[in-house]
Amino acid sequence: MSDTLLKTPLHALHLELGARMVPFAGYDMPVQYPLGVLKEHLHTREQAGLFDVSHMGQIRLLGEHAAAALEALVPVDIIDLPVGTQRYALFTNDQGGILDDLMVAKVSETELFLVVNAACKEADLVHLRSHLASHCVIEPLFESRALLALQGPKAVDVLARLHPAVSNMTFMQFAALELAGIACYVSRSGYTGEDGYEISVPVELAETLARRLLSEPEVQPIGLGARDSLRLEAGLCLYGHDMNAELTPIEANLGWAISKVRRADGARAGGFPGAETIYAQQKDGVPRKRVGLLPQERMPVREGAQVVDAEGNEVGQVCSGGFGPTLNAPVAMAWIDTHLSGLETELWALVRGKKVPVKVSRMPFVAQRYYRGQA
Repeated sequence: MSDTLLKTPLHALHLELGARMVPFAGYDMPVQYPLGVLKEHLHTREQAGLFDVSHMGQIRLLGEHAAAALEALVPVDIIDLPVGTQRYALFTNDQGGILDDLMVAKVSETELFLVVNAACKEADLVHLRSHLASHCVIEPLFESRALLALQGPKAVDVLARLHPAVSNMTFMQFAALELAGIACYVSRSGYTGEDGYEISVPVELAETLARRLLSEPEVQPIGLGARDSLRLEAGLCLYGHDMNAELTPIEANLGWAISKVRRADGARAGGFPGAETIYAQQKDGVPRKRVGLLPQERMPVREGAQVVDAEGNEVGQVCSGGFGPTLNAPVAMAWIDTHLSGLETELWALVRGKKVPVKVSRMPFVAQRYYRGQA
């Protein structure tokens, strides 16, 4: 099986570090290291964790019309995105469903840098080429660049030893910087709810940079297991689980990701796939939506579990769930009938035939600690 899987540039290093490898999005990826998922999770919350996310897709768009062209595919303000910043975006289809979620950085007025999900990157490339090929140059970087994520409260201290300018960056800022003499793209962002950075690095130098970061006393390698529990505590969606092509941004509770200027009453309203459906849902509501759930017992509630009301009627389904090590308690997200989505609503999840009481909860479950500058 592993012979048929793709490998990231850090594959040999993962094996050297004792990682347990699993298939993920077509790649052989580390799910955990000898430290174990629980300790990896807590270490990231307390110090700094290094994640290999090189399986994700990096794409460059070049041309004076690149921003306007991309804006026609997403309900997000790309044209006015300042150089040196990035923004969360969604590719939508004609029905308003989510084809993928991605990060878009403006490197210059004529260059955009995209990071898309691993399982979607080939389809995303086709999507971009079919719509934008006549407007800008589309350059996939799948083979030439790796991606590392350094996450946790000590990430800034660690990375500042390699380049002090990272200390002055704030959440969602983006810069081209040399780290240990290696030309990198660095953004102050991540997928854990913690402060931290994502670092795009040339493939041939990825292991050198990873070893340099791992040599710092605060840094431990972290696998997919802790990555999932961290993002779940932070209330962050995983594509293919908490959102998909059948579900709109409004159903996914991602209405905040639709830029003000792109909304129905905005200066550049519409023009993206599914706009009318999404606008109608913003106005009229949706029958179901993504919410947080806190199980009231110690039993974790996993993806796929049915959610029922007091009479046993099915009213939703869990889309992500597991144990939250920071909370020392199980947490979950679910699609719930909107009329039952109010905070503290009492429901039940069916786990192996047992009814587990749950309550609708605010998200994130653990407060996000993104660095937005001095108060």
